[in-house]
Amino acid sequence: MSFQLPQNVPSFSSTQRPLEDSYWRASATKNQGNGALNGYGLSQSGNNAGGLNKLNRFFDGGLDLPMYKDKPYFAPRRTGPGRRWKKVVYGILGLVLIGFLWWRFGSSRSSLGLGESAPKLKSEDLWTWLQNSQKEEPREGATMTTAIDWERRRDKVRDAFIVSWDGYEKYAWGFDEYNPISKRGRHMVKGGMGWIIVDALDTMMIMNLTSRVRHARNWIQNSLQYNQDHDVNTFETTIRMVGGLLAAHYLSTTYPSLAPIADDDIGSPGEDLYIEKATELADRLLGAFDSPSGIPYASVNLNRSAGLPSHTDGGASSTAEATTLQLEFKYLAKLTGEAVYWQAVERVMQIVDDQEIEDGLLPIYIHPDSGRFRGQNIRLGSRGDSYYEYLLKQYLQTSKQEPIYKDMWDEALMGIRKHLITYTKHAQLTVLGERPDGLHGALSPKMDHLVCFLPGTIALGVTGGLPLAEARKSSDWGQRQEEEILLAKELVKTCWATYLATETGLAPEIVYFEIDKPPRMMTDMFPDSTMVKGGDNKQNAEELHVISQPLYLLEDSFGWRRDIQIHIQDQHNLQRPETVESLFYMYRITGDETYRHWGWEMFKAFIKHTAVVEKDDNADSSSSKTTASTWDDKSLENSHITGFTSLSNANVIPPFQRDNMESFWLAETLKYFYLLFSDRDFIPLEKTVFNTEAHPLPRFELTSTLKTGWKRRPRVPKTKDEI
Repeated sequence: MSFQLPQNVPSFSSTQRPLEDSYWRASATKNQGNGALNGYGLSQSGNNAGGLNKLNRFFDGGLDLPMYKDKPYFAPRRTGPGRRWKKVVYGILGLVLIGFLWWRFGSSRSSLGLGESAPKLKSEDLWTWLQNSQKEEPREGATMTTAIDWERRRDKVRDAFIVSWDGYEKYAWGFDEYNPISKRGRHMVKGGMGWIIVDALDTMMIMNLTSRVRHARNWIQNSLQYNQDHDVNTFETTIRMVGGLLAAHYLSTTYPSLAPIADDDIGSPGEDLYIEKATELADRLLGAFDSPSGIPYASVNLNRSAGLPSHTDGGASSTAEATTLQLEFKYLAKLTGEAVYWQAVERVMQIVDDQEIEDGLLPIYIHPDSGRFRGQNIRLGSRGDSYYEYLLKQYLQTSKQEPIYKDMWDEALMGIRKHLITYTKHAQLTVLGERPDGLHGALSPKMDHLVCFLPGTIALGVTGGLPLAEARKSSDWGQRQEEEILLAKELVKTCWATYLATETGLAPEIVYFEIDKPPRMMTDMFPDSTMVKGGDNKQNAEELHVISQPLYLLEDSFGWRRDIQIHIQDQHNLQRPETVESLFYMYRITGDETYRHWGWEMFKAFIKHTAVVEKDDNADSSSSKTTASTWDDKSLENSHITGFTSLSNANVIPPFQRDNMESFWLAETLKYFYLLFSDRDFIPLEKTVFNTEAHPLPRFELTSTLKTGWKRRPRVPKTKDEI
C-alpha cells in the first residue's frame, strides 16, 4: 500500500531527495528483466579466477564523490622531494619484482595467507547451507534450545566478504565504484582513487585475509595518488580514506597476527605507508577549514588544498559532516605530533557549542562563512546523525580525559529524550522522531535507517564499553543509566521491527509510524523518571523492563504492523550498517544473545535477497541468469553468486535490484556482522573507538600539547522570547 507523503518531505523524484535523505546514494536503476538478477543465497562463482564466488562492492554515488588530487603546491612533510627520488627507484624495483612473481605464480592469490579460506568455495555446499539455515530459528530470533556455533556463522560472513571482494578484484580492480550485475567499474574522477580498496582494507585485516591485504597494500603503495585536480567531499574523504588508512596502521601495529605481512615497507625501513598516505591526504584536506569562521567547507580541491562551499543549501555545510572529522584528525595528531590537525577540528566544536543551542539539539546546516546555523530542522537522520555520535566518541577516544564532550553528549541525549522520543499508537514501539520546524514545531514520526546507529551509541555511552553487569557495580551508576539502557533496548527493537515489516526481511530506507495525536512523549510514559524529577538516585537504581509489545510474525494481536508505514518511494534498501552496528554494541554490552539471533536473521536475508545469481556456463538452461528469492531448488542447483547489490524495492519478492554494491557493504555492514558473531574480547570496546565508517581507532592519553583547548560558556537559562 502506498501512502501520501507529508508536505515537508521531498518527493522521491525531486533532485533534492538524494541530498536530503541519502547524500551518497547511487542512482536507482530498477533492473527488471534485462540484466536484473533478483537473487539470493551464497553460491560459488564456478568460472571466476581461483574458483571463488565473486561479488563486488561498489560505492554509492548518486552524487559523485570526486576524489583526490594533484600534486599539491606544497610538499607534505613526510613525502618531501628529499626522499622521494629513493621511493621512485624502490618503486620501480618493486614493480619488476611483482611482475616476476605474477608471471611465476600466475596470481597474487596462488598461495593464500595464514588463516585464509581455500580458493574453492563449492556453490553446492553454500547453497545447501543457505537452505538449511532457513530452518534454524524464526525471524523474530526466539531463544534456541540447542547450542549455536557462532564461529561457524562468523565464517559465513567471511565467505560473503571473500565473494564480494574477489568479484571486485576480478572485474573492477582499482575502480572507485562497482556494478556487480553488469560487472563494470567506474572512477569517480579521472584516474580513480581506489575508494573501495582503502575503505575495505581494515575489514580484510580483521578477517585475517592476508593475501588480499597484501594485494591491496601493494596497490596503495604503487598506485594510490592524490594528483587529480578535482573537488572531493571533505567528510566522506576523511571518514573513509583517512579513517581507513589510520585503522590499517592501528590494526597492523596493535594486532600483528591479523593478516601479517613480514616485509612491511619494501625499500623504506622505518616508515609506515599508511601514516604517510593519511598524512599527505590530511594535509590537503586542511584547506577545507580555511573559511572565515573555521567551519569546514563541504568540499575541497585537493590539488590546490582549497575549500569549496556546497552547491546547494545556500552554501551551508551539513552539521554532521562538519563535526564528524574529529576522531580521524585527532588520532593523526597523536601519531605525528602535529597539533595543527587537532586544533582545526577542535575549533569546530567550540564554534558549534558557543551558540548555546537549546538542549544541545542542533539544526542540520551551518554556514562556513559566518559559523551560524541555517534553518531550524532538527533530526538525527541524514545531516544530523554523526555529530551526536562523535560527541561521545571524542570523550572515549582520549580515555575520558576530555569531560567537556561527555557534558555535551549528556545534554544532547537528555534533549533527545525530551523532544524527539515518542511511541506508536498500538504496540508502544519507541520512535525517534524529527522536528523539521524546530524544537517547538510539530514532531514528525519519521525514522531514517541512519538513526539506528543511536541505540548502540547510547549503550556505549552508558557503560563506556564495559559489560553492563560490570558497569552496574560502579559508584557512578544510577537511575539515569538504567533509563538510558532501557531507551537503547527499545530503540534497537524498533529498528529490528522495520526489518520484520518487509517481505524480504530487509529494512526500507525510511519508515513512518502511526502515533497518537498529540504524541505521547517520554515524560508521559515515565512521569517518575530522572528527566522529570531530576536527581540520579544512585543508591537505589532499579532495572527497568521494556514496555513495547512483542513482535510476533504469525499474528499481530498487538498491532505492531499497523504502526509501521512504508511509503512507496522509501522501499529501497542500500545495504546499510546502522542496525547491525547497534546489535553489535548491544550484544557486547548487555551479553544478550537475542541481538546475535536478530543479526543472524538479517544476514541471511541479505544473502538471500541481495545476491546476484547466475547460471553456470555449462548448465543446461535457456537462460544464464536466474533469481534466488523464489527458492526454486531446480533452477538454482547449477548456479553461482557473482555479486551483492542494493535493492530498489525490498518489500516485494523477488526484490528489484539496483546493480550497485554500496561501499559500506564491505567497510561496515559485513564487518559489524563479523564482529557481532566474534568473541567479546576480539577488538575490545574498552580499548577501541570505531569511527562513523566502522574504522577502528585506539583510545589514547592526552599530552602536554594535545589537550582540550577550549571551555564551554556558562549556560544562562533563556527567556521564552529568546527561545
